[in-house]
Amino acid sequence: MSSSAHKYSLTARIFIGMAAGILTGVFLQLLFDDSGDFNFSIFGLEFSTYNILVEGIFSTLGQIFIASLKMLVVPLVFVSLICGTSTLSDPSKLGRLGAKSVGLYVVTTAIAITLAMSIALVVSPGDGLNLTTETTFQAKEAPSLSDVIVNMFPSNPINSMAQGNMLQIIVFAVLFGIAMAMTGDAGKRLTAIFEDINTVIMRLVTIIMNLAPYGVYVLMAKLFSTIGGETILSLAKYFFLVFGVLILHGLVTYSVLLKALSGLNPVILMKKMRDAALFAFSTSSSSATLPVTMETAKNKLGVGNSVSSFTLPLGATINMDGTAIMQGVATVFIAQVYAVDLSLGDYMMVVLTATLASIGTAGVPGVGLIMLAMVLQQVNLPVEGIALIIGVDRLLDMTRTAVNITGDCMVSCIVAKSEGALDESVYNDPKAGLKQEDVDFEHFEKNK
Repeated sequence: MSSSAHKYSLTARIFIGMAAGILTGVFLQLLFDDSGDFNFSIFGLEFSTYNILVEGIFSTLGQIFIASLKMLVVPLVFVSLICGTSTLSDPSKLGRLGAKSVGLYVVTTAIAITLAMSIALVVSPGDGLNLTTETTFQAKEAPSLSDVIVNMFPSNPINSMAQGNMLQIIVFAVLFGIAMAMTGDAGKRLTAIFEDINTVIMRLVTIIMNLAPYGVYVLMAKLFSTIGGETILSLAKYFFLVFGVLILHGLVTYSVLLKALSGLNPVILMKKMRDAALFAFSTSSSSATLPVTMETAKNKLGVGNSVSSFTLPLGATINMDGTAIMQGVATVFIAQVYAVDLSLGDYMMVVLTATLASIGTAGVPGVGLIMLAMVLQQVNLPVEGIALIIGVDRLLDMTRTAVNITGDCMVSCIVAKSEGALDESVYNDPKAGLKQEDVDFEHFEKNK
């Protein structure tokens, strides 16, 4: 194993790519701020160094990386979920999976926003601030509960897949898998085909994961070359409060729930979530990270496909713990900035609204800001206050996504343990899911 390509584990390579990207972005921003942009012309055409590097190379490669991840989401969810449901011998198990998963996701979201508001009321991030902004925010209308329920059922499954409507894909895949299980020999032959397709898709996930350090590098370079340091400084108290509560919820709340409800060691979960969390941090998308999350749950945590194929796509769609934390802190922050006193009843309404909205607005673009607009309107706070925090929301969104996918895997482990679908030998094996070359290298390092 002399090849330098395998000298470091995938986690280390992703972290190196992230750190290098951040440094590159900061350097480029300082360079262009101090010296101005470098313009030159070729054959009479004007070119900008900034546009070539940031808007050209970094932006293009970053979008290709994100598109490559999203490319896998629909086929992976559809095929994996069919493979899981088609092998269920007990149809009632699906109902139990749904009830346990949704119940746990709702509970963690309620805990998240309660924790966020409680700490925000103690810290008071908006006291003494007189922030003004020229930015305006137009809140999109959230769908009603009846619309959400109706829209879960696809009238055209192909169109649902083309649009990436995850709830509709889940419903169709579950129904298709159940029908296969009830069809006898024809269903068994079809199941074998889908199992082979699933194996190929997981191999494709591995290929994309090996390109992750480079994708993470260009994403970080693009972000940190455009984000303004003065924006973060003006909202430092809000920024670090949201960040701190996200870390607290991700490490403490999830660990307590996992230990209390399953008896599993939470330290193992956190260690094995490193790759997926770094993916989520760099992409800011639970859906784009879903292929990596499913690979982690299956190969590193030992969650059976019958459980992970259902709980993880569902979690990527409705689990909004990170967003709920942002809403809790943002509600207190905006109320304090505008000098509006909220009653205990108002805060209870925020918890209820945000928890229910995490399911009700699932799958809607810009879901975090839509949910926050709903919460603010519910307690008569100015929706325009969202414009105050948009400047730092991109960085916080990265951390929120990492917390969300950690919560998805935590719930999957609890549900799998309760259903007897968790391989604890895999969960407790520190080398489970590692590529063979990484295992060989670690063995070589210990014995050289």
